Amino acid sequence: MAAMSANFILFLSTMAACSSVIFSASVIEDLNTLHPPSDFNSTISKNCLLNPSLRYCSTSPMNLIEIFKSSIVASHLCNDSRNPNCVESFPKIDLRSRPNIAPLYLSFHFFWKYCPLSILSIDLSNNSLKGSFPMDVLECKQIEALDLSRNDLVGEVPFRIFSDLTNLTTLNLSYNQFSESRISDSELFFKRFNSSSFISSGLLPDHRKYRMKVVILLIVFPILVIVLVWFLGWLCFHRPDFLPRMLRRKHKFTPAMLGAATDGFSEKNLIVKCEGVDIYSGVLRGGTEVRIEIYRSGNSRESRNEFIEECKIFTQLSHKNLVKVLGWCHNRRMRALVIEASEGESVDMWLSRSRPPWKPRLKVAKGVLEGMLYLQEQWPAVDYDLRTDSLLLSRKLVPLISRFKLGRQNCSSRSKSI
Repeated sequence: MAAMSANFILFLSTMAACSSVIFSASVIEDLNTLHPPSDFNSTISKNCLLNPSLRYCSTSPMNLIEIFKSSIVASHLCNDSRNPNCVESFPKIDLRSRPNIAPLYLSFHFFWKYCPLSILSIDLSNNSLKGSFPMDVLECKQIEALDLSRNDLVGEVPFRIFSDLTNLTTLNLSYNQFSESRISDSELFFKRFNSSSFISSGLLPDHRKYRMKVVILLIVFPILVIVLVWFLGWLCFHRPDFLPRMLRRKHKFTPAMLGAATDGFSEKNLIVKCEGVDIYSGVLRGGTEVRIEIYRSGNSRESRNEFIEECKIFTQLSHKNLVKVLGWCHNRRMRALVIEASEGESVDMWLSRSRPPWKPRLKVAKGVLEGMLYLQEQWPAVDYDLRTDSLLLSRKLVPLISRFKLGRQNCSSRSKSI
């Protein structure tokens, strides 16, 4: 201890020689107002001759301003740390629970660069310090105790630098938010100090987190997978229109899709009610207006197979005088044909609304004959309905055959405009 006291006396000899230093003034004021005395250089040289191990003695060239400022900070810090005799000794830096001045001293890099060899203990606990690990304090390589507990420090801890602190026996990094360490980097470090040094520091694995991860992995994750598979299955079998287009089955509609398109098959969307078929208007999820023909009879397995084969043919029909068949729906409860809706009116409504001249009538008749010829030549198996209420007209008076009958259903007189 006598050697350490001598080292400190040498370190602060310039302060003893400079009688103008006022210890009651703030450290910032002293740093701004005080200047090295005229014999400061010779004093430093004498100190190095007496004790070459002083830190500033090993720097070349010497930064006299930094050394002088460091001596001022050392004097203030020694008093702030409540050392009993700062002229003779400086064994500890005690700034625990002093959040107003602890960050200030940590900002003086030049002080830690020339850290007095007499300092054996550094306590900066309970100061709400923020940011990364204060690397400057590790410049005091001779310290035996370091306490940085109860702060808000984050990031990595420099484990390898601690190997240079051979005298360090007491360390406390508890109650911080450091990053969890890798075993390969920190194994020797944790063997050197006991677990009480790292309570809630973030460095040690949190067993509660691992238990939570195990619970998530073994219980929650499988449940999420099951729910996700169920949801995707529900989409595939009930609402494939929510899936990307590449994942949808072409021309295949589901009862849920048709129900959504017709507001649950509401009465306001009902167009025609026939003996074996109901016709609804609707709008698909993509905005396409459609006409949906729902067949109530012939729902045996054999008739369903025949229905699917016929619908596959309907979707291949392509002619300017035929409405476009978009697809079909079939299961044990429903058989339906989905046809793209026309913006015009039926021939029946056109004839009853006005008495059109013969030229447009011939144009309509010619279009109907062209559609019939296309079906008879290329699709002779397809049956169709040529009644005036099932023939549609576009705004340019292009006739469209819109009913492709499955069997021989007889429609009643109830109908609405399409």
